[in-house]
Amino acid sequence: MLDYRKMYFQLAAKVADAMDILLKAQQEGESEFMNEEPVPGLKVLAIKDEDHDPE
Repeated sequence: MLDYRKMYFQLAAKVADAMDILLKAQQEGESEFMNEEPVPGLKVLAIKDEDHDPE
């Protein structure tokens, strides 16, 4: 009989590893972007979240 509990935990561990890899890649990309020289004509815009109630 298959050990579904073991298989589940192996899958969960691999998913956590993948999430860590993606998060690190995102952080490195953001850091690289922030450390570069500004591009002429590039503007950073704040986006209002209309669905969020500030209260």
